[in-house]
Amino acid sequence: MRRLDLPPVWLALFIALAWAQVRWLPLGGAGPWMRITGLGLIAVGLWMTALAAIQFARHRTSIIPGRQPDAMITAGLYRLTRNPIYLADALILTGACLWLGAISGLLLVPGFIWLIQNRFIRPEEQRLQAAFGPAFDRYRARVRRWL
Repeated sequence: MRRLDLPPVWLALFIALAWAQVRWLPLGGAGPWMRITGLGLIAVGLWMTALAAIQFARHRTSIIPGRQPDAMITAGLYRLTRNPIYLADALILTGACLWLGAISGLLLVPGFIWLIQNRFIRPEEQRLQAAFGPAFDRYRARVRRWL
């Protein structure tokens, strides 16, 4: 069960909740602007995830949450946000809600962010602090957690 406790699984669960909202509590359909905007946000989120994954590969460190970091990534998107993949996940969820026409599903986004921040980001930051000390402190002071 612990192997399923990963951000993509949580993202899929939240998207499924948005889908369920549309299925059982429809509030109107997704208009063309919602579908286009939703697809755009999903595309940006996938692009950000791919760019961040490339950085993990270049630095030869694990992208899997909960593992001990071998390197601290501060290049690429990590110059703008300490958590580009989690930010991308939030964009993908927002985009999915819009694409599905799940307007009330947008209320899931803050809950998803809260869950990710408390379940994954804070423990990851503790591991980075333990592994890289003052270098992580300087990075944390310079780059915001989200944007």
